[in-house]
Amino acid sequence: MGATGLSADRTEYRARLAEQPDAQIDSWAAEMMRDVAVRRGVVRVIDDFRTAAKLTEREFERVFASGGGPPATIGRDAAGRLMVPAVALWALVPGIRAEVDDGRARLIEYLVASFDELVYV
Repeated sequence: MGATGLSADRTEYRARLAEQPDAQIDSWAAEMMRDVAVRRGVVRVIDDFRTAAKLTEREFERVFASGGGPPATIGRDAAGRLMVPAVALWALVPGIRAEVDDGRARLIEYLVASFDELVYV
């Protein structure tokens, strides 16, 4: 598994992620969002990303828009949960980098928090 950046535990995974270039972190984060959205839904991605990146709903909206996500598409589902189009989740990656000084660290935190999803992806 060493050549892929994967590992058997979160600690080693975090260390291997830290060694990766920004472009790889960005790619893996966007792919994780897409794959989890397909399997578990957009709301799950939003909740997981907000938790890992430590974002309020308002901060999430700014990150989404800053990354190129259309602000007019931010809304709520029937249960009142924050929602954005699945096809625009990628905007969170450039958005977090644009909005916070430690965007890379927050993307790594999202990937580590999603570690258990790797077995399904």
